[in-house]
Amino acid sequence: MTMAIALVSAVLAFWLAAALYCQLRLEINLHQALLYAPLKVLFRIEDGAIGTARTAEPPVIYAIWHRSRLEPALMLALLPSDTLHILDEDSARAWWLDPWRALARTIVFNAHHVFVSRRLVRRLRGKGRLAVYLPDDETPDPKAFRLFRAIARIAANAEARVVPIHVQGAGRSFFALAPQEKRQFLPHLNICTLEPLTIGEMVAQAAEAEKPMAANAMFDRLMAVRRPLPEKQEEPEAA
Repeated sequence: MTMAIALVSAVLAFWLAAALYCQLRLEINLHQALLYAPLKVLFRIEDGAIGTARTAEPPVIYAIWHRSRLEPALMLALLPSDTLHILDEDSARAWWLDPWRALARTIVFNAHHVFVSRRLVRRLRGKGRLAVYLPDDETPDPKAFRLFRAIARIAANAEARVVPIHVQGAGRSFFALAPQEKRQFLPHLNICTLEPLTIGEMVAQAAEAEKPMAANAMFDRLMAVRRPLPEKQEEPEAA
């Protein structure tokens, strides 16, 4: 019995220490840190890039590729607590996500009924933050692409910056929504982001001579964050 109590105490002490470390390094609140720390340890998450998202000046839209059930939990724990998360129906109702949903305000989004919400535009204009979760499809059909058009219009109407976010490795986990790769028990995860840009800046930066439409420019920007990072090359051994 004494050994069991000591073991539980040691685990709790390690959890608290890891949470305090995450809180100080990432500048999240303690509640967020307590729920993020276990994920950080289990999935060995590289999260240095999340600072780009956290420090983005509002109005801002976090556009997150939704490849697994991990992204909502991670973003609720890592993004500023005043962010409004627009979740799909599955993430909004999953019982195991209850602790993470308590970290920020969430609303349910039905991808089949896409519209430009004036309430969301007003929230953004009032220096708000939105997190939207995009279906994992590199070649969306015209019906699915309406979601990107709606987000681009909301961002343009509110003059909001868009921060693309992609969690590399999530598609290999057992939490993957539609795994296309060999699953791993606890894959290494890497959170990738790009600098925040307005829709106008995305269009202006497009390489094409004929500038793309707003939604296409945003989609290209979101695709850019999915590109795999170059592998670290081993340094040659000293002679």
